[in-house]
Amino acid sequence: MKKKILIIDDEVNIGLLLSKFLTRNGFDVANAITGNSAIEILANDTFDLVLCDYRLDDTDGKEILIKIKENYPTTGVIIITGYSDIKLAVELIKLGAYDYITKPLYPDEIVNTINKALETQRVLNEISGLPNKNSSSEEAEYINHTDYIDGKSDVSSTLLKQIQLIAPTSYSIILTGKSGTGKEYVAKTIHLNSLRKDKPFIAMDCGSLTKELAGSEFFGHEKGSFTGALYTKIGHFEQANGGTLFLDEIGNLSYEIQATLLRTVQERKVKRIGSTKEIDLDVRIIVATNENLVDNIAKGTFREDLYHRFNEFSIHIPSLKKRGNDIIVFAEKFLATTNKELNKNIRGFSEEVKSCFLRYSWPGNVRELKNVIRRVALLTDGNMIQVDVLPLELANHAKDYDKEEVQNQAKIKFSNKTQNLKNASQEAEFDTILRVLKEVNFNKTKAAQILKIDRKTLYNKIKAIKIDENE
Repeated sequence: MKKKILIIDDEVNIGLLLSKFLTRNGFDVANAITGNSAIEILANDTFDLVLCDYRLDDTDGKEILIKIKENYPTTGVIIITGYSDIKLAVELIKLGAYDYITKPLYPDEIVNTINKALETQRVLNEISGLPNKNSSSEEAEYINHTDYIDGKSDVSSTLLKQIQLIAPTSYSIILTGKSGTGKEYVAKTIHLNSLRKDKPFIAMDCGSLTKELAGSEFFGHEKGSFTGALYTKIGHFEQANGGTLFLDEIGNLSYEIQATLLRTVQERKVKRIGSTKEIDLDVRIIVATNENLVDNIAKGTFREDLYHRFNEFSIHIPSLKKRGNDIIVFAEKFLATTNKELNKNIRGFSEEVKSCFLRYSWPGNVRELKNVIRRVALLTDGNMIQVDVLPLELANHAKDYDKEEVQNQAKIKFSNKTQNLKNASQEAEFDTILRVLKEVNFNKTKAAQILKIDRKTLYNKIKAIKIDENE
């Protein structure tokens, strides 16, 4: 059965847009524009999750959250707001909200957060023994399947072989790689190919974890254990018991939190804040970072003993640029998904667009590629994606000269000239410029910074080389 979601937002247009998007993604959605009408809807129907704007005409998200947790404890809550306030976020999460997200809303992030909230609420209900009186599904199970994309390049083949090798074990794993390379995708793939696949996969973003929230989020708390603890909260370790706990951005944890985490990892026991009962843990831990943890150990910002607890096996996720023609494979996969989302039938990409994709450096990696495909698909009226709908940073690559040809012709030009000191100096300068351009994938801004010259000077030198070619 479809998961049921109630959207509470007094901005009608935002509510309708969210409703349409979530309906297309397989959810059953209802809307309310006031807190009072939302409470009436909840009293007469059952929902798995509530998306609630913090500021409403007749109340606020905090009051709605408290009422839902008191009367419908099996329903998850996500608070949406137009501004960011860490203090308020901490308070709302302590009161039982799964998450607190700020506008503008990004569709992919919304769906991802909803899926995680549904899985977390399912596990919480199961552990707490709460009846599913407010769940729209007879079976309160939600499995967040991973649509990990198989590449054909050598680096992708190596990555997949590592995943296949490590997945059946219970080893703890460190995933490294730049932001946006798909570390959570890899973690989910490992989980779904393990003996724990029928148990929970719980993901936790350590990058946004404050000192005040750490204990409650990791270990949970008992009702009344501190001011504002109006209900019992199940921590992430306990939620993941029997399954896999994925800790993203592990390098961002404070040294104090690391010490607390180490004890739990060593002893494989957890105790909720305010409780005297210890709970045995059987959890596989996968951590991810875009930092060099060995360097952090040397700097004194990451505990060496915790690092070795996690580092039973490590996998490096290659950047998108290093996957070569897989970029096109991934783009086509994302296009197929976006076609369904937008109800379009775009067949593919022009050769010029493919060339731009392969030349571009993709600093945002797979995440950036996915966002670009969604944008260009929205802007495309025909059945093929053309250069004119590409973002400027990609479209510029369509106008780039043939770099290899320039390199070859320039070398011929210099070799045919008298090898006096001036020519030798020019040739050395050109070789240096070309080498730096290649290192930064012909990103002229970055090249100019490395060469310690301004962009205009760099363009003039490149232009001068081209003029000389045609002499």
